[in-house]
Parts: sequence; structure tokens; C-alpha cells
Amino acid sequence: MDFNLTENQIAFQEVARSFAQKELAVHASEWDAKKIFPKETIRKAAESGFCGVYVKEDVGGLNLSRLDAAIIFEELAAGCPSTTAYITIHNMVTWMIDEFGSPELREKFCPELTSGQKLGSYCLTEPGSGSDAASLKTTAIKNNNHYLLNGTKAFVSGAGETDILIVMTKTAEKEISSFVVPSTLKGISFGENEKKLGWNTQPTKAIYFDNVEVPQEYLLGDKGMGFKIALKGLDGGRINIGTCSVGAAQSAINHTQKYMHEREQFGKSLAQFQALQFMIADMLTQVIASRQMVRLAASKLDSKDAQATTYCAMAKRLATDMCFNVCNQAIQIFGGYGCTQEYPVERLMRDARVHQIVEGTNEIMRVIISKKLLEEGATLQIR
Repeated sequence: MDFNLTENQIAFQEVARSFAQKELAVHASEWDAKKIFPKETIRKAAESGFCGVYVKEDVGGLNLSRLDAAIIFEELAAGCPSTTAYITIHNMVTWMIDEFGSPELREKFCPELTSGQKLGSYCLTEPGSGSDAASLKTTAIKNNNHYLLNGTKAFVSGAGETDILIVMTKTAEKEISSFVVPSTLKGISFGENEKKLGWNTQPTKAIYFDNVEVPQEYLLGDKGMGFKIALKGLDGGRINIGTCSVGAAQSAINHTQKYMHEREQFGKSLAQFQALQFMIADMLTQVIASRQMVRLAASKLDSKDAQATTYCAMAKRLATDMCFNVCNQAIQIFGGYGCTQEYPVERLMRDARVHQIVEGTNEIMRVIISKKLLEEGATLQIR
């Protein structure tokens, strides 16, 4: 068991860290305040392969592991968690087409997605189905050589700005199927951009489908495979969101450590107060624990471990809760300045708070974990 990164992983980590510092961190506060979706910067990220990290090479991806991806996304998230979270969603969309699409779908859509020429969104949640994802009501009814899509999707990241949608629909009673849907098809419209606590560098809107004609060859995988595809996507998505939280928290620690040496009260720097020393020690411990849990789950997913789903749920729950607390504690150490936009810690906290809800709430993560744990023999399988 080797916890050290390989030379290749260190190289990717350094490239991602440099990109985050030069292209993300310097603009993140402005993007957040003005609600700018930095499409050109995302396309720059694609030049380093960050829009197709675990997509196969023949369609422009890097074909890296989920562990490699976690290392890369953590570094990017330290620059801007919100923008990086969108990049991870784009990666999931691209991977779904690569993994489950026909050769024709892969060739048609993946190269433009991995290159950043086109951007993707994932459409699962609906106004009436959040945690209960299987209760979705959007339908796709076969009509000659097309499917007619009708329904509404909610809280879609990138909606209105992206080109390719992965849409989960009902194709029959108790049958969910997945489609690749170009966002320019007739009958698609968008709601207003949600006014959100965090994730302000990516638009979040409802998408309405009104008799949208989708070619039958745009079916992703087999008919009825949609929920299986969604669940497989969520395993990876939970690792991605967990690692975005780790990146946010690491950034908060970086800023806090610097501030504690600069800020003086009662004639000495904050770094000399034992109470604050204890706080930042706990913060670092929580970030390290979260990082290792996320990387363990990523390794389980890479090795196709039978318990990978449970590990992904545990990693998402632990990392997003702990890392939000770290960002929140950073604000406490900064004091009043931490509540201003002069420093990035309040933005990091707001973005990290979103992570406790998306990709399945942390309460749903506990449902997944406990359901597995209470099976006979589970304590020997998950350790």
C-alpha cells in the first residue's frame, strides 16, 4: 500500500495547480460577484486535457484513472470550486457518451466535448424529484424514428450556455432511459438563472422540453438502461464533488496560514495564539482525512470493487461535511474580514456548502451507507 503519488500524478498535479493559480484563482472573485460563466477559461482547461480526464484517447481524452482525476480536480478547485465543479460535470457528461454511447455517438459528440468546443450538462433532477430521482416524470415516447421528449428538468448546471444535454427520461412505466440531446433542438427552452448561495460562476436553470424530437440513435446505451447509467455517473460524481471540497478547504487553509502570520492583535501575530493554533491544526487534520477518504473511494472505483458505491457515498459525506467546516473555521479566524469579499474564504465557504447537497444529499449518503452496512457480513466487506 503506497500513499505517495507517482511521478505522472505529480506532473498532472503541478500542471493543474499552475493552471488554477494563473487562470482560475485570479478571476474567481469577479466571476462569483458578477455571475460570469467563464467558457473561454474552460476551453483553456481543455487544452490541458481537463475536459476529458477519464475519457478514452481515441476521442480526445486523457484516459486517466478516477484517482488521477481526483488529484487534478482538487488542484483546480483550490483556484475556483464553482468553476471546477462545472468542469467535473462536463467530464461526467463526456464520459457517459464515451462509456455507453454507440460508436457513432462517441465519434459525433466526444471529440468536441473533450476539446471544449462544446460543453455539456446533466439533466436528472426535476421540480418534484430530487433525492427520489427514480420518480422523474419527463417522458420520451417513440414516434417513428424519433422520440418525443416532454417534461421539465431543474437545477441544471450550465443550462442555457451548454451545447449537449444528457437527459434521463421515462420510456415506459418503471423504465428509465437516457438520451443525448443537443440543446438547440426545437422545443427546448430555459428558465431564469437561479439566485444561489454559491456556485455563482455556473448558471443553474430549469430546462423545459415541449415535444422535442430526438433521433432514436441518440439513445444512450440500451432502452431502460438510464437509471443504471445515472447511478454509475453518480459514483464518480460523488468523488468529484468530494475532491472539489478538499480543494476548497486546502485553499482556505493556505489563506488562513498566511493571514495568521500577517494579522496582529494584542501585540502579537495570530499565529502565536494557542487557541488558533489548535483550530488550524484540526482544520489540516480534517482536510488530510478527507483527501485520503476521497482517494480511497476513487481507487475502489478504479478497481471495480464490489463495494465502490458505498465507499463513494462515505467519501462524499465525509469530505463535504468536514471541508465545509474547515472553510467556516477559516472565516472565524479571519474575523470580520472573513465576512467580506476582500478575502476569498467566504466564497470558498459558500461554494463548499453547495457540495453537501448536490450529487445526493449527505442524508441520502447515510441511507446508502447504512443500508449496505446492515446487510449480513457487511462489516467484513467494508473496513
